[in-house]
Amino acid sequence: MSQQVIRIAELATTKGKPGKLPVSPATIWRWVRENKFPKPFKLGESVTVWDASEVDAFLAKRAGGAA
Repeated sequence: MSQQVIRIAELATTKGKPGKLPVSPATIWRWVRENKFPKPFKLGESVTVWDASEVDAFLAKRAGGAA
């Protein structure tokens, strides 16, 4: 099994480019700081990613009505 990852550009919505979540990059980072969103990890010095299965679990939990 290979781990799939997702970068902030794919997660966040910016002007002219919808992302997986309807929030800005700043909101995602704030959620990470507040422990409301999965923590990312570094692939390299300037490459930060999230585990795609953790992001999917976050979305499923929210879709189920959990706060």
